[in-house]
Amino acid sequence: MAKFFIVALTVMLVMQGYVSWHVWRVLPFSTPVKIIVMLIMLLALCCMVMQFKSDSVPLGMATAMYEIGNSWLVIMFYLLMAFLVLDIGRLIHLVPASWLKDNAITSLALTGAMLVTFIGGNIHYHNKQRQEINLTTNKHLERPLKIVMLSDLHAGFHNRRAEVGRWVDLINAEHADLILIAGDMIDGNVRPLLAQGTAEELKRLNAPTLACMGNHEYITGIDKSLELISQTGINLLRDSSLTIGNVTIAGRDDRMNRRRKSVEQLMQTANHDNYIILLDHQPYHLEEAEQNGVDLQLSGHTHRGQVWPLNWVTKKMYECDYGSYRRGNTDYYVSSGIGIWGGKFRIGTDSEYVVINVSPSKQ
Repeated sequence: MAKFFIVALTVMLVMQGYVSWHVWRVLPFSTPVKIIVMLIMLLALCCMVMQFKSDSVPLGMATAMYEIGNSWLVIMFYLLMAFLVLDIGRLIHLVPASWLKDNAITSLALTGAMLVTFIGGNIHYHNKQRQEINLTTNKHLERPLKIVMLSDLHAGFHNRRAEVGRWVDLINAEHADLILIAGDMIDGNVRPLLAQGTAEELKRLNAPTLACMGNHEYITGIDKSLELISQTGINLLRDSSLTIGNVTIAGRDDRMNRRRKSVEQLMQTANHDNYIILLDHQPYHLEEAEQNGVDLQLSGHTHRGQVWPLNWVTKKMYECDYGSYRRGNTDYYVSSGIGIWGGKFRIGTDSEYVVINVSPSKQ
């Protein structure tokens, strides 16, 4: 973990240096004004780094550090892309060098583009999309089944109690038979959740609610995560299953637990006459669900990249990084998540919850 932190910090410092150098050059201001801009950018970077010490500062300050630091990470990434494009354009003589030196027009264009992109991305993040899919099964169901599936709440410093409460209202309005959460309920720290009483909002879910572990539950600290989840009334499935009527729901522990059960082990005790749903946070090795008689696998984790063009990356990384998918007799849905990690921006992706209608096929 320490090695990963050092590598990540090095990458961020390189990005910050490249962007800062270009911002200094392009701004048509006096040196004192440029220094102020550099200090603001440096402060944002410090917020991003120091958020890992958030337990040692007042809650309000910790929240500000999270919001500023992680928002800056995304903004810096987009500035990096913009300046790389301009630099490449300059090298191939499509962009005049004067555009990148003390240029008010370039400065205004970049500022306007960033404002439109990130204000729009924030508005889009708060506009939760309702995805509906219809499935059929040869398994015996007493009646059609309505499931609400969500993943990646990332509740914490940025997705606070009021926001989680709004999601609960959206889900409750569906009057589902089951609510299934495919991991990452907690963002990375239980402190804001305890202070805000966020568990009380999740207690309001109006249908049997089951969840599996996500990697962020481990990042938070497994004991702290388990204690917090126990306060929500949600039935957490860790390499275990629960049968409700003719439906069996199995939940795998997250792959951060190297000793978790395989899909084959989980399915050994399952009644395959039932409709079997597997919750597995990270959508790797989808063939395992198909090979072991799972009817429906629900996953999250990918966020579909969260912001463009990272959705291109996740599409290459996973067999299915988003949406409905089918392998043999097994259906899959990989959600981009109702919440988000880091800055509250959705650019080229959606924040969503999924309504799944399962009906018995006509024999």
